[in-house]
Amino acid sequence: MNFPESPTTTQPIDLSARLAGLGLRFTASHLEDFLARATKNRWGGVRLLEDLVQVETADRAQRSLDRRVLRSRLGKFKPIADFDWAWPKKIDRDLIERSMTLDFVAERRNVAIAATNGLGKTMIAKNIAHAALIAGHSVLFRTASDLLADLAADSPEIRRRKFNFYSRHDLLVIDEIGYLSYDDRAADLLYEVVSRRYERRSILVTTNLGFKEWNTVFPNATSLATLLDRLLHHADATVIEGESYRAFESQRETAARRKKR
Repeated sequence: MNFPESPTTTQPIDLSARLAGLGLRFTASHLEDFLARATKNRWGGVRLLEDLVQVETADRAQRSLDRRVLRSRLGKFKPIADFDWAWPKKIDRDLIERSMTLDFVAERRNVAIAATNGLGKTMIAKNIAHAALIAGHSVLFRTASDLLADLAADSPEIRRRKFNFYSRHDLLVIDEIGYLSYDDRAADLLYEVVSRRYERRSILVTTNLGFKEWNTVFPNATSLATLLDRLLHHADATVIEGESYRAFESQRETAARRKKR
């Protein structure tokens, strides 16, 4: 194989710019350090190329993750390592930790977490979503109110595009179902999202109500029974019970401030 000869020129080559132009952004921005390390360790050509491939692969994976995290709208959250498993009176730790392995995503199943305020259901959901992002999955995180407001478009064409958008991610997280009440049209919109993802891609929902109480969220909705049937057909559902940990933390912080005074 004949390689093209390098052009003869008296002008200095902007190596960083050339590398960046080839898409080797990390090497381009750390070129001096890269060359210094190669010189110090007396790397040969093969070793130098191996290191270049390693750092570029890692950098591209990190940039891909950063983009997917941003698009997911996951926001800030505490790591699952900070979760106090001893606080809830009832919690299925095995189910939650199994969900963190993402087996339900591979099996196109759903996960449903029901708990009253302050017991960490959103924190758990965000940690599962983040694990999916790290594993390379596309993830979308929305509160129920944001999702339904977004779908309440007047134009059928706009609604159709949005349904397609909410259908294509590997994992859709719908947070806080039950905090607000909606009309029967909202139930139809949510049903359409669930139906399009049914047995195709996974949904993770959090709710502060039992599923039998969803008729208070979507009163008079004829599609509610079918919506729940499809959502829970292939699903791992769990209930967390106990007192609000946020309320406990707030009381503890108040007591600590009083003690300092």
